Amino acid sequence: MNDFYKTVASSQITISQLMLPSHTNFSGKIHGGYILSLLDQIAFACASKFSGHYCVTASVDTVDFLNPIEVGELVTMKASVNYVGKSSMIVGIRVEAENIQTGVVKHCNSSYFTMVAKNDTGQNIEVPGLILSNDEEIRRFCNCIKMISLKKDRNQHEEVFDYQSASSIEMLKTYRVKLTGR
Repeated sequence: MNDFYKTVASSQITISQLMLPSHTNFSGKIHGGYILSLLDQIAFACASKFSGHYCVTASVDTVDFLNPIEVGELVTMKASVNYVGKSSMIVGIRVEAENIQTGVVKHCNSSYFTMVAKNDTGQNIEVPGLILSNDEEIRRFCNCIKMISLKKDRNQHEEVFDYQSASSIEMLKTYRVKLTGR
Protein backbone atom coordinates (compact mmCIF):
# COMPACT_ATOMS: atom_id res chain seq x y z
CA MET A 1 0.00 0.00 0.00
CA ASN A 2 1.49 3.33 -0.99
CA ASP A 3 1.36 6.43 1.18
CA PHE A 4 0.83 8.80 -1.72
CA TYR A 5 -2.27 11.00 -1.45
CA LYS A 6 -3.74 13.63 -3.75
CA THR A 7 -6.50 16.18 -3.26
CA VAL A 8 -9.92 16.01 -4.86
CA ALA A 9 -9.08 19.38 -6.44
CA SER A 10 -6.12 17.80 -8.26
CA SER A 11 -8.57 15.53 -10.12
CA GLN A 12 -11.02 18.20 -11.23
CA ILE A 13 -11.72 18.63 -14.95
CA THR A 14 -14.20 20.94 -16.64
CA ILE A 15 -15.16 20.82 -20.32
CA SER A 16 -17.63 22.94 -22.25
CA GLN A 17 -19.08 22.28 -25.65
CA LEU A 18 -21.66 24.03 -27.80
CA MET A 19 -24.50 21.70 -28.81
CA LEU A 20 -24.97 21.47 -32.56
CA PRO A 21 -27.87 20.23 -34.74
CA SER A 22 -25.76 17.16 -35.60
CA HIS A 23 -25.99 16.07 -31.93
CA THR A 24 -29.81 15.78 -31.89
CA ASN A 25 -32.13 12.81 -31.61
CA PHE A 26 -35.39 12.38 -33.55
CA SER A 27 -37.24 14.81 -31.28
CA GLY A 28 -34.75 17.63 -31.85
CA LYS A 29 -33.17 17.44 -28.38
CA ILE A 30 -29.52 16.55 -27.80
CA HIS A 31 -29.11 12.78 -28.03
CA GLY A 32 -28.51 11.06 -24.68
CA GLY A 33 -25.96 8.76 -26.32
CA TYR A 34 -23.90 11.76 -27.37
CA ILE A 35 -23.94 13.06 -23.78
CA LEU A 36 -22.91 9.59 -22.53
CA SER A 37 -19.93 9.65 -24.88
CA LEU A 38 -18.85 13.04 -23.50
CA LEU A 39 -19.36 11.75 -19.94
CA ASP A 40 -17.11 8.77 -20.63
CA GLN A 41 -14.42 11.06 -22.05
CA ILE A 42 -14.39 13.39 -19.06
CA ALA A 43 -14.47 10.44 -16.62
CA PHE A 44 -11.40 9.01 -18.39
CA ALA A 45 -9.60 12.37 -18.30
CA CYS A 46 -10.43 12.95 -14.61
CA ALA A 47 -9.38 9.45 -13.46
CA SER A 48 -6.23 9.46 -15.59
CA LYS A 49 -5.24 12.92 -14.34
CA PHE A 50 -5.70 11.83 -10.71
CA SER A 51 -4.06 8.40 -10.98
CA GLY A 52 -1.31 9.25 -13.46
CA HIS A 53 -2.23 6.12 -15.43
CA TYR A 54 -4.40 4.97 -18.31
CA CYS A 55 -7.89 4.23 -16.98
CA VAL A 56 -10.81 2.16 -18.21
CA THR A 57 -14.51 2.40 -17.45
CA ALA A 58 -15.53 -0.46 -15.15
CA SER A 59 -19.14 0.61 -14.73
CA VAL A 60 -21.53 3.47 -15.17
CA ASP A 61 -23.27 3.40 -11.83
CA THR A 62 -25.78 6.18 -12.27
CA VAL A 63 -26.91 8.39 -15.11
CA ASP A 64 -29.92 10.52 -14.28
CA PHE A 65 -31.18 12.62 -17.19
CA LEU A 66 -32.98 15.48 -15.44
CA ASN A 67 -33.64 18.06 -18.16
CA PRO A 68 -33.36 17.98 -21.96
CA ILE A 69 -30.51 19.82 -23.65
CA GLU A 70 -31.33 22.07 -26.60
CA VAL A 71 -29.39 22.88 -29.77
CA GLY A 72 -27.34 26.04 -29.24
CA GLU A 73 -26.89 25.56 -25.51
CA LEU A 74 -23.41 25.49 -24.00
CA VAL A 75 -22.97 22.25 -22.06
CA THR A 76 -20.46 22.26 -19.22
CA MET A 77 -19.36 19.05 -17.50
CA LYS A 78 -17.54 19.16 -14.17
CA ALA A 79 -15.85 15.98 -12.93
CA SER A 80 -13.92 15.03 -9.82
CA VAL A 81 -12.76 11.86 -8.12
CA ASN A 82 -15.17 11.35 -5.23
CA TYR A 83 -13.88 7.99 -3.95
CA VAL A 84 -10.82 5.77 -4.30
CA GLY A 85 -10.36 2.08 -3.69
CA LYS A 86 -7.14 0.21 -4.37
CA SER A 87 -7.11 0.57 -8.16
CA SER A 88 -10.57 2.01 -8.71
CA MET A 89 -12.02 5.49 -8.48
CA ILE A 90 -15.58 6.77 -8.58
CA VAL A 91 -15.79 9.90 -10.70
CA GLY A 92 -18.77 12.17 -10.11
CA ILE A 93 -19.87 14.33 -13.02
CA ARG A 94 -22.32 17.23 -13.09
CA VAL A 95 -23.75 18.40 -16.42
CA GLU A 96 -25.21 21.87 -16.86
CA ALA A 97 -26.57 23.52 -19.98
CA GLU A 98 -26.55 27.27 -20.45
CA ASN A 99 -28.72 29.21 -22.84
CA ILE A 100 -25.98 31.52 -24.09
CA GLN A 101 -28.48 34.21 -25.11
CA THR A 102 -30.34 34.47 -21.80
CA GLY A 103 -27.65 33.17 -19.42
CA VAL A 104 -30.11 30.72 -17.85
CA VAL A 105 -28.30 27.62 -16.55
CA LYS A 106 -30.05 24.30 -15.84
CA HIS A 107 -28.79 21.11 -14.19
CA CYS A 108 -29.26 18.39 -16.81
CA ASN A 109 -27.49 15.31 -15.57
CA SER A 110 -25.56 13.75 -12.71
CA SER A 111 -23.44 10.68 -13.30
CA TYR A 112 -21.08 8.34 -11.47
CA PHE A 113 -18.47 6.34 -13.36
CA THR A 114 -16.26 3.70 -11.76
CA MET A 115 -12.85 3.86 -13.39
CA VAL A 116 -9.91 1.47 -12.95
CA ALA A 117 -6.24 2.43 -13.37
CA LYS A 118 -4.08 0.16 -15.53
CA ASN A 119 -0.31 -0.19 -15.92
CA ASP A 120 1.54 -0.60 -19.23
CA THR A 121 0.74 -4.33 -19.38
CA GLY A 122 -2.98 -3.83 -18.67
CA GLN A 123 -2.89 -4.95 -15.04
CA ASN A 124 -4.71 -3.04 -12.33
CA ILE A 125 -2.42 -0.58 -10.57
CA GLU A 126 -2.79 1.16 -7.22
CA VAL A 127 -4.09 4.71 -7.25
CA PRO A 128 -3.19 7.50 -4.81
CA GLY A 129 -5.22 7.93 -1.65
CA LEU A 130 -7.69 10.79 -1.51
CA ILE A 131 -7.31 13.91 0.64
CA LEU A 132 -10.74 15.18 1.70
CA SER A 133 -10.51 18.93 2.33
CA ASN A 134 -14.06 20.03 3.16
CA ASP A 135 -17.54 18.86 4.17
CA GLU A 136 -18.73 18.54 0.55
CA GLU A 137 -15.85 16.18 -0.31
CA ILE A 138 -16.54 14.13 2.83
CA ARG A 139 -20.27 13.96 1.90
CA ARG A 140 -19.45 12.77 -1.64
CA PHE A 141 -17.02 10.14 -0.36
CA CYS A 142 -19.59 8.83 2.15
CA ASN A 143 -22.29 8.75 -0.55
CA CYS A 144 -19.96 6.60 -2.67
CA ILE A 145 -19.53 4.19 0.24
CA LYS A 146 -23.34 3.91 0.39
CA MET A 147 -23.54 3.36 -3.41
CA ILE A 148 -20.96 0.56 -3.20
CA SER A 149 -22.83 -1.08 -0.31
CA LEU A 150 -26.17 -0.92 -2.16
CA LYS A 151 -24.54 -2.38 -5.29
CA LYS A 152 -23.09 -5.29 -3.26
CA ASP A 153 -26.48 -5.91 -1.61
CA ARG A 154 -28.22 -5.88 -5.01
CA ASN A 155 -25.68 -8.29 -6.51
CA GLN A 156 -26.00 -10.64 -3.53
CA HIS A 157 -29.80 -10.49 -3.79
CA GLU A 158 -29.57 -11.50 -7.45
CA GLU A 159 -27.54 -14.58 -6.50
CA VAL A 160 -29.98 -15.85 -3.85
CA PHE A 161 -33.37 -14.73 -5.19
CA ASP A 162 -35.61 -17.64 -6.29
CA TYR A 163 -37.56 -16.38 -9.31
CA GLN A 164 -39.61 -19.57 -9.48
CA SER A 165 -40.87 -19.68 -5.91
CA ALA A 166 -44.61 -19.47 -5.29
CA SER A 167 -44.20 -16.10 -3.56
CA SER A 168 -42.22 -14.69 -6.51
CA ILE A 169 -44.86 -15.84 -8.99
CA GLU A 170 -47.62 -14.42 -6.76
CA MET A 171 -45.75 -11.09 -6.50
CA LEU A 172 -45.67 -10.83 -10.32
CA LYS A 173 -49.47 -10.70 -10.34
CA THR A 174 -49.25 -7.18 -8.91
CA TYR A 175 -47.52 -5.97 -12.10
CA ARG A 176 -48.70 -5.51 -15.67
CA VAL A 177 -47.36 -8.86 -16.93
CA LYS A 178 -48.81 -12.11 -18.22
CA LEU A 179 -47.10 -15.39 -17.52
CA THR A 180 -47.31 -17.86 -20.38
CA GLY A 181 -45.90 -21.34 -20.80
CA ARG A 182 -46.43 -22.25 -17.16
